[in-house]
Amino acid sequence: MIRALWLALALATTGAQADTIRIASFNAELHRDGPGLLLRDIRSGKDAQVEAVLEVIAATDPDILALQGVDWDLESRALGALAERLAEAGTAYPHRVARQPNSGLATELDLDGDGRTGGPGDSQGWGEFTGRNGIALLSKYPIETDAIRDFSELLWRDLPGAMLPQRDGAPFPSPAAQAAQRLSSTGHWVVPIDLPGGRLHLLTFQAGPPVFDGPEDRNGLRNRDEIRFWPVFLDGAFGPPPESRFVIAGGANLDPWDSDGHGASIRDLLADPRLQDPRPQSPGAAQAGSQGHRTPDALDTVDWPRPGRMRVDYVLPSADWTVAAAGVVWPAPGEPGHDAAIRASRHRLVWVDLRVD
Repeated sequence: MIRALWLALALATTGAQADTIRIASFNAELHRDGPGLLLRDIRSGKDAQVEAVLEVIAATDPDILALQGVDWDLESRALGALAERLAEAGTAYPHRVARQPNSGLATELDLDGDGRTGGPGDSQGWGEFTGRNGIALLSKYPIETDAIRDFSELLWRDLPGAMLPQRDGAPFPSPAAQAAQRLSSTGHWVVPIDLPGGRLHLLTFQAGPPVFDGPEDRNGLRNRDEIRFWPVFLDGAFGPPPESRFVIAGGANLDPWDSDGHGASIRDLLADPRLQDPRPQSPGAAQAGSQGHRTPDALDTVDWPRPGRMRVDYVLPSADWTVAAAGVVWPAPGEPGHDAAIRASRHRLVWVDLRVD
């Protein structure tokens, strides 16, 4: 029913055809202030944001959905409850992956350099509790869970070409911290998925923000290298990479031109000849009004109160795919689905249809 209400207008497309597969990325911001609260809100049926997230996903009906900003729990109860609600709306995902993220993974070190330990910034990725603000994958097609490659434990310093922060010529915040600091704020996964016509590798991640730090640029440099992980991985630095039929889907937290971070990292990724950029657009972003940004307004995927609208969420197929359609779920004001997209998250769902024939 939800899909019938506004899919055609919201997506400006007839939807995925029989010979295509729809892959989407959505930072739904389904994080809460404590463990178990997300499960409560999903099951209640009364949380306005959860209901809007369900509406956006069900209306878009991706075949494979990379989901960011969702709290992780040991038994994946919250993700399971979300999948149950989506199945009730007509969009079933029998195959799912949720692994413990680095966000909220506590350490005994001062990782953020504030002179204290035990704070959310001293976790491997910022977070007040274990699993806050994780990532997940939902699929209509079988996931080869035993073949997943999880690089979330990779140390930042072990990434070829890593730029580690310094202050006054010394490692920041300390040599011990840099010896323990993982690269991933949340996670980097390579997930094999079996399609009717062969195997797809879904490369997914959520990078940390490149701001909220000092002159040492710790967060900016880490965001840079989280994005750089993918071309380094495709170069074969961590074992044989997939050579065809792969897709990067996730959150870079960085606009190619208008963010305060190291924009060259995302520009280089977008220009990598092994990938293609479908440049998904939306009428809502296009009509929101010029901000004087260099990135075209129509490509924006997030609307932050102070930084404004930017393009920070991506679905990038490998060069061998044929792209049938692409878009961002951001209907213009007054169009069906606009209010749901705004209530769901500051981020918008990004989707790409790929031909599988």
